[in-house]
Formats: sequence, C-alpha cells, structure tokens
Amino acid sequence: MKRDWLTAELNDVDRAICTYVDKLTRTPGAMTTADVEALRGVGLDDTAIHDVCTVAAYFNYINRIADGLGVDLEPEMAPREM
Repeated sequence: MKRDWLTAELNDVDRAICTYVDKLTRTPGAMTTADVEALRGVGLDDTAIHDVCTVAAYFNYINRIADGLGVDLEPEMAPREM
C-alpha cells in the first residue's frame, strides 16, 4: 500500500477511504455528495467521514505550507513520484 494503494489488497472500507482521499488531494474542486455517499455505502457514519476528511485535509494543508516555504524533506523521506 505504501507504494501504490491502487494495487494493494484492501478491504472495501479502506479502498473507499483511499479513493476519497486521493480525489480530495488531487482534485478537491471535483468532490461531490456522491463521494460522501460512497463512504456511507461501505458503512462509515458521519463522524468517521468527518474524521477522514479532516485528517486528509490537514495533511494536504501542512504539505502545501511546507512546499510553499521550501521546507526540505527529512533524509529518510524520499520524494514520491506522482
């Protein structure tokens, strides 16, 4: 999963979360209620969906702050290829 979540063996809940987070990260303006409904469809309640969204948004925010300020990666964190 660390290298490519798309080919990892994930259960339905984890795959739905990864799909949601990937879309929120790459194309936030394209998010719709259908994305939330997909999480509900695998059993997540509103609190869990809020938590998924908040954690993903926070990590995206912090990464953009670091990128915008030119913060160097720690030596053990190799850059990811997108």
